[in-house]
Amino acid sequence: MRLVNRYDPFRELERRFFNLPGGTQEKNNIGSFAPTVNTREDDKAYYVEVDLPGVKKDDISVDVKKDSLTVSGERKYKEEVKEENYYKSESYFGKFQRSFSLPDNADTDSISAKCEDGVLEIVLPKIAPKEAKKIEIK
Repeated sequence: MRLVNRYDPFRELERRFFNLPGGTQEKNNIGSFAPTVNTREDDKAYYVEVDLPGVKKDDISVDVKKDSLTVSGERKYKEEVKEENYYKSESYFGKFQRSFSLPDNADTDSISAKCEDGVLEIVLPKIAPKEAKKIEIK
């Protein structure tokens, strides 16, 4: 499985000139939220695990189009502090999208996904290879 990353030439400039960390302070830099992904494979399927802390299941979309799998969504965060002489309200939000090229032997009709504890797991079953069949000549 090949991972497709979109190059953003301005991300490194923003980090250097505005002292933004490279992802350790996601809460303060949520607009550039790019979830981390782990992929693995066994004899039966390909597995894609996407870390989506703070993202609700209803705000996630998994789509398959031709030979591409796309995970997209939106993370919303609102913090509100109310005290006697103090009120603070901060809202952060950001959209994300990750795309992956699908291998030829992925069964796109049987893909499943589940989201639990901030981790989205997508299972792409493999199509069983057809065995060689001997044809009798008459």
